[in-house]
Amino acid sequence: MTAYDAIVLAGGAAKRLGGADKPGLRVGGRALLDRVLAACADAGSTVVVGGRRPTVRAVTWAREEPHGGGPLAALGAGVRHTSAQYVVVLSADLPFLGADTVRALLAAASAPGAGVDGALCADEDGRDQPLVAVYRAEPLRRELALLAAEHGGLAGLPLRLLTHELTLCRVPAGPLASFDCDTWEDIASARARIREHGTVLDEWITAVKDELGIDLDVDTGLLLDLARDAAHGVARPAAPLTTFLVGYAAGKASGDGGGPEAVAEAARKAAALALRWADETGSP
Repeated sequence: MTAYDAIVLAGGAAKRLGGADKPGLRVGGRALLDRVLAACADAGSTVVVGGRRPTVRAVTWAREEPHGGGPLAALGAGVRHTSAQYVVVLSADLPFLGADTVRALLAAASAPGAGVDGALCADEDGRDQPLVAVYRAEPLRRELALLAAEHGGLAGLPLRLLTHELTLCRVPAGPLASFDCDTWEDIASARARIREHGTVLDEWITAVKDELGIDLDVDTGLLLDLARDAAHGVARPAAPLTTFLVGYAAGKASGDGGGPEAVAEAARKAAALALRWADETGSP
């Protein structure tokens, strides 16, 4: 994948949220800022423009001048800390942004022969989302410098002054990729969506891994099957206890180079044991 740096804009007054600390608001148990940082986790460096706070991974902090100077001023402050040829620019209030959207933007911006200065998402209504975007660093810096010279600074300037000067291609966003949280109703909607049946387990597992500092992809279907076999073949309380022991065994194995394979092997052994246990029911 194309190498890039990331800038996450995490300032702003959040007036429609009554001045609440929007990047720190939690959706699915995770701060909005941390959810966005997860989407650009493979950035070479990540700059967060806003007030310092604990984050799920290490970032570089910057502040716009003056504070509250708006997105262009924040972007100007952030870009000074980047060095990659491409810069991903994101707002900190995108609860459903995924790494797949970042990859699609990078692919569009760096496609051979594309001849563009970047790529941005267009929402379902066709509106441009310049804070869900990838920009080539050289034209981005050039236009920011020209705007600052023309207007005596970047504070208070609208983003459209920048995007109108750049040649950008549009990448259709998924139904939720550019969903942002500007109001308490948006926050409530986001919290309700992640509890929907089709996504709640993935959301929960991701939240737990972040909370525990675990960077490990596991086959959740395998573990659920194991829990079912233990509950049905042994006793209901055996399900959580067995999956805990599988995790413990995999953790011990990880010191010897294990990983997802260690989880799978421990789960396989435990599942086989549960089936043997069940087979003995009623046997002479």
